[in-house]
Amino acid sequence: MPRPRRRRRIRFCPRASYFKPVGIPLRMLDVVYLTSEEGEVLRLKHQKGLNQTQGAKEMKTSQSTFQRILRSAYQKIATAVVEGKAIRFTEADN
Repeated sequence: MPRPRRRRRIRFCPRASYFKPVGIPLRMLDVVYLTSEEGEVLRLKHQKGLNQTQGAKEMKTSQSTFQRILRSAYQKIATAVVEGKAIRFTEADN
């Protein structure tokens, strides 16, 4: 049986639920889903300028978990940009 997930502090609330390439209808695009945890990690790291240790403390998680979430967010955003996909913000899996 897997260990239960701890609640993380997430203050990320995007103003838009989608980002997409200009000039292509959303119905014609593949979608990459970015969780609220990934959005929060990006906000802490790049908008607030925190390092991983500080960001992990702010989210009430370990530094290694913070790094894992950050890597996942980078990979998803890179895929969306390079392959011309839409990005949709979703709630974290519970």
